[in-house]
Amino acid sequence: MIKSGLSCPGEKVQKKRAGILGGTFDPIHTGHLILAEAAYESFQLDYVLIMPNGNPPHKPGQVNASIEQRTHMAELAARDNAHLQVSDFEKTPQDYHYTYETLEFLAAEHPDIDYYFILGADSLVHFHTWMEPERICRCCQILATTRDRMEQEVLQAHIERLRKDFHARIELLETPNIDISSNMLRERVQKGQSIRYYVPDAVEAYIREQRLYRENHRK
Repeated sequence: MIKSGLSCPGEKVQKKRAGILGGTFDPIHTGHLILAEAAYESFQLDYVLIMPNGNPPHKPGQVNASIEQRTHMAELAARDNAHLQVSDFEKTPQDYHYTYETLEFLAAEHPDIDYYFILGADSLVHFHTWMEPERICRCCQILATTRDRMEQEVLQAHIERLRKDFHARIELLETPNIDISSNMLRERVQKGQSIRYYVPDAVEAYIREQRLYRENHRK
């Protein structure tokens, strides 16, 4: 547990600021890392948690690599960046991990930290369908990325709706449009095509060594 330092009576304690970037990371790629770095820099975060989903409820049976493999790839990708940390909080694959549960646990365990949940514009559109969206909004500020080529007016309309319906605190996170997806990388591996520069070198080597994403691969 992260503990806050001692303070004098009446002194306002400065909270730490932590970003959370969740996802299947199947595999993690350069676009994810640029997104985490942009959030860290733009909102003066102390660090960003990269949090692989063990058994995401929106992708039942669709995850290819195991949670251990995906977590290890994230660790390889983040190992040379001091302000990126990998969390295995959602490691247990037998249960669904809903975002509101994760955030409520973190908020209760670490009251000295303000959390910033990084969310792609495409996910923002479907945010109202998530489990307990208002409880999510109570626990964090949402950083909505602009990298999904959504018209600014359309994105802003979704933001205003979430602010009204769920009292969401949302800020825009300006990011370059890096047109990479994990699905595309898996397809490239299956076809025997290179994924060099799409992922960090250590991740590319691990995928090759473990023979991940080939047609005969099994978790």
